[in-house]
Amino acid sequence: MCQVDEDAHKDAQLETKAVLSVSQKCMKCKEGSAVLIIRVGDAFCGDCFKEYFVHKFRAMLGKNRLIFPGEKVLLSVSGGPASSALLSQVQEGLRRETSKKLRFVPGIIYVDEGAACGQSLEERGEIKSQLETIFRASGFPFYIVHLEEVFNLPSSVLLSASSASDRRNESYKEAVDGFIQRASSGTQSETCQGSSSYKEVQTLLSELSTQEWSGEVGIVTNKSQPFTPEQTEAVRTLLASVKTLTAREELLKTLRQHLILHTARVRGYSKVMMGDSCSRLAVKLLTNISLGRGAFLAMDTGFSDPRYGDIAIVRPMREYSSKEIAFYNRMFKVPSVITSALDTKAPEKASIHRLTESFISKLQADFPSTVSTIYRTSEKLNTACPRPIADGELTEKCLLCLCALDTGAEEATAFRATLISENLSCNRMPATIPALGVAKQQCCASGGEQKESCGDRVDGCHSVDRTSFTPELQTLLCYSCRLIIKDMTSVNSIPEYILSEAERRKRRAQMKEEIQDFLLNPENDAGEVTVS
Repeated sequence: MCQVDEDAHKDAQLETKAVLSVSQKCMKCKEGSAVLIIRVGDAFCGDCFKEYFVHKFRAMLGKNRLIFPGEKVLLSVSGGPASSALLSQVQEGLRRETSKKLRFVPGIIYVDEGAACGQSLEERGEIKSQLETIFRASGFPFYIVHLEEVFNLPSSVLLSASSASDRRNESYKEAVDGFIQRASSGTQSETCQGSSSYKEVQTLLSELSTQEWSGEVGIVTNKSQPFTPEQTEAVRTLLASVKTLTAREELLKTLRQHLILHTARVRGYSKVMMGDSCSRLAVKLLTNISLGRGAFLAMDTGFSDPRYGDIAIVRPMREYSSKEIAFYNRMFKVPSVITSALDTKAPEKASIHRLTESFISKLQADFPSTVSTIYRTSEKLNTACPRPIADGELTEKCLLCLCALDTGAEEATAFRATLISENLSCNRMPATIPALGVAKQQCCASGGEQKESCGDRVDGCHSVDRTSFTPELQTLLCYSCRLIIKDMTSVNSIPEYILSEAERRKRRAQMKEEIQDFLLNPENDAGEVTVS
């Protein structure tokens, strides 16, 4: 009884707690009047808040030391508050009067997803014109890519390239010292080779900012669209073939990443900056756990994502909450463009993403440390070391997300039990579970019913009948990406570059199985060399 009275007394104290007022003094300078309160007791004046916001961005980049001086960095800007604040911070760091200038060369990319959201060409053109005004004001080269262009991507976008060895072996301090030395020598003599080459790069980039915009990716007119109405209809057919909104959002995110990755490689960028905030990463962490991506949380929510090899994804806005970003954009008039998404006006339980976001938002309203607690948990996650492989053999990676496959489980696991249960429910014996890309196929020259002759293919025989391609495709995917394919009514609407890469991997796996008896064992071979 006493315990009940004590709890009731505490609740009454919480209800009668005085509301914080913005009339109090700034917690940092102790002089100016506070204009906003970020957290309980954290009151800032305007100048101190701007200094705090800018310092947090610089500290995040300086602490990790992944972006080297002179390196080309692509900023992924969607027009939302977080990515707009990211662009503003990069602009602030590159100004001449800045004490500690950023030393990388930025570019901007925007992926137009109007086809997925059902927008008309006029609506998409209006949004792009607003974004182009913002991009032009920044002075950075920018690239506007449309979602329809996924049907023009090469299959090489799904291959992970090795990272640059010169940057990997070079220390950050040596790179900074060399950059400063070249810059100082350039001010003394413009004939110096090191500084002149850097100035030439800067001049070419400024010229490309206008040339590439006017030629390929920036025009918002109906005269020369970089996509066709058939491709727009193909995008809508692809998303309509996905039954659930959860899988639809995951598929759209994957296609967006492929477009950004391909653009970064073609344009020569080695880093891609994302505007994921602390609040967004907290939602993504719980969502990915629900979707079976627990093995990849470190890459999906960490500061850096090295899964692509030559292109690294960095998230310098991961220390900011959505509240801090909203205050900064409003106080310092950072322009942003609000666009509709797949889940716009969707009910709370329409998808796992929406449900998780609603859960965290409501919990954050009553317990202000919810987002920070989830976020700090993600900081402690590390990627497991990949299993050792033979020399010259590539690590098996997912066909869509390019993460290491997490389906190589042993027999006595829940994953294998799930596979057996699925096959039994489909009236298939467990022995018929398809191996990695290996399927019995009939040569079209021996009486097969394939429309395309194997002699006409560059890859030779083993034409693929895609009507029964779903089981073989799933063996090339991680557990989470398999759920996307399971929610699709047909895989025929998937872009050609994905299906082509799946066929290539399947033929390679079948070829390896056929010549397995003639391959040398690397361990035995190494042992014999050591003895001799």
